[in-house]
Amino acid sequence: MLTFKAHAIVSLLIFLMGLNDSQGAALKRIEEKDFGKTQEGEAVKQFTLRNSKGMSAKIITYGGIITDLEVPDKNGKTVNVVLGKKDLESYLNAYPSAAALIGRVGNRIARGKFTLDGKEYTLATNNGRNHLHGGKKGFDKVVWHGKALSGGDHESAVQLHYLAKDGEEGYPGNLNVTVTYTLTDNNEFRIDYEATTDKATPINLTNHAYFNLDGSGDILNHELWLNASQYTPTDEELIPTGEIANVKGTPLDFKTPTKLGTRFGELPPKLNGYDHNFVIDGQGMKTAGRLTAARSGRVMEVRTTEPGVQLYTGNHVKHEGVCLETQHYPDSINQPKFPSTVLRPGENFKSTTVFAFSAK
Repeated sequence: MLTFKAHAIVSLLIFLMGLNDSQGAALKRIEEKDFGKTQEGEAVKQFTLRNSKGMSAKIITYGGIITDLEVPDKNGKTVNVVLGKKDLESYLNAYPSAAALIGRVGNRIARGKFTLDGKEYTLATNNGRNHLHGGKKGFDKVVWHGKALSGGDHESAVQLHYLAKDGEEGYPGNLNVTVTYTLTDNNEFRIDYEATTDKATPINLTNHAYFNLDGSGDILNHELWLNASQYTPTDEELIPTGEIANVKGTPLDFKTPTKLGTRFGELPPKLNGYDHNFVIDGQGMKTAGRLTAARSGRVMEVRTTEPGVQLYTGNHVKHEGVCLETQHYPDSINQPKFPSTVLRPGENFKSTTVFAFSAK
């Protein structure tokens, strides 16, 4: 028989083993692995974030792309709800059908030109006559430096950093950008953006995730509610006219939940769906909208500090996914009546968007 002292030692060993097991489980909330190399030989990493509710997210350092976002449905079955690819090579040729970080300026800048503090800047025109999503090599096509963050017992996170140098893609200023992806035990997927600059520069950061809450098929029967009473009308090249108009009485009125495909016939045929910027009602952190898929029961609520959200119904990918890109309005740098996108030395750019998932 074991003596009292021996019993104590055995009990202590069992306790310590239990600690190690729990620590190991905690560490598995975040995993890091190699994901290949770019054509230039830069190593790309993939980080996996997990929570206690069966949800997980995978992010690669190339473009800050969300490759997977596994979310439970009403029966507890998880599928990837973002359009993704399995290997790096596919992503290198996938633009813009990936859940990538977009910058230095998301959306369009008319004619690829803007004037700031009396100086005119010329950018690449990669969308007809206009500049789109940061240019020919925007933030979606660079390798970010990534590191896992200790998020405590109820969340896991990965932090990405990139220095966009003065003159890169035609933009002024060395722009230090940090983006943190966080997955919480409340099934919230949060994106925090921060940036500083040494010269005045425009900045408009977002993520171009295509969501399909059923995991397959199209999104035409997804129901959308938007907390937006107004939108920014555009010309045929999707450049804002400068007007801010009411959605009431138009096919852009999502104040009442509506299936995405219901009013495609009322939109310009050239668009083949929605590609519109909406003005979100309210200030500060607010609910921008809610997307619901009846088949799977999944619901995604979008909350953001941004003033606008671009609704894009995957018009070039057969409506397999829908984008809700939280951001400032398109061409804001050339539209004095729009909220400013200019960041100056000594200022800190901060923006947060939360995608909160549930099922019913």
